[in-house]
Amino acid sequence: MATIRQTLDELLTCDGAMCAAIVDSESGMMLGSAGSGVDLEVAAAGNTEVVRAKMKVMRSLGLNDVIDDILITLGKQYHLIRPSSRKEGVFSYFVLDKSKANLALARRTLQDADKNMMF
Repeated sequence: MATIRQTLDELLTCDGAMCAAIVDSESGMMLGSAGSGVDLEVAAAGNTEVVRAKMKVMRSLGLNDVIDDILITLGKQYHLIRPSSRKEGVFSYFVLDKSKANLALARRTLQDADKNMMF
């Protein structure tokens, strides 16, 4: 098992990694962050709204399912949002340089990091 700090450090070893945060989706506050390139406080609060909106749509549609991850593709970056499978109300936010990142590997790294993170 890894601490939040160890989890963030692991994510930043991924090719193209710019920054990452672990966020409480109830408050929008970060539980931890690492890296640079994005204002993580603003991103944490904004992506909390993204997660809440998707959950609301899923409930409205009567979907009995969970979000594996949410991918936002920008011109120069990938933004990955992954709700924690281990702790409800928490998600990981991971930003990568699109020109340097392997998206499949980044998604797998984020999935593995989530499974190994302790709170």
